[in-house]
Amino acid sequence: MRVSDSNEVQWGERKLDQCFRLSLADMDRNESLLIAASYFWLDTLNAFVFGHGPASPTLADVLMLTGLDISSADTTHLFDTKPSAKVETRSIGGWSGYIQKYRRTGPVNVKEQTTFLNMWLDNFVFYG
Repeated sequence: MRVSDSNEVQWGERKLDQCFRLSLADMDRNESLLIAASYFWLDTLNAFVFGHGPASPTLADVLMLTGLDISSADTTHLFDTKPSAKVETRSIGGWSGYIQKYRRTGPVNVKEQTTFLNMWLDNFVFYG
């Protein structure tokens, strides 16, 4: 929450705040439903393949399921900057060592923000 609060304006401009709010929502994962749905997913088509034919999720589905903004202009040019912090990840002793090394108190610096985003992406997007 400390990292999120310190970057609220910047992440709001890039529409990342919606993703962070969604990740904080208290939603239970229905494992059996996810397993059943993954049985029908075909990577080559990026669609669910049922007996009557393929079905793909639409942007309207994304809006209904997540509440994410699907109508704003594309602002990917805001992410064209080179990273200014290098984060050590391999010989650090797992996630607990990673957190202990980069966790700080006080103002959030660029390295701590980079570390937070790395962990957030791994947990919610790449599901590592």
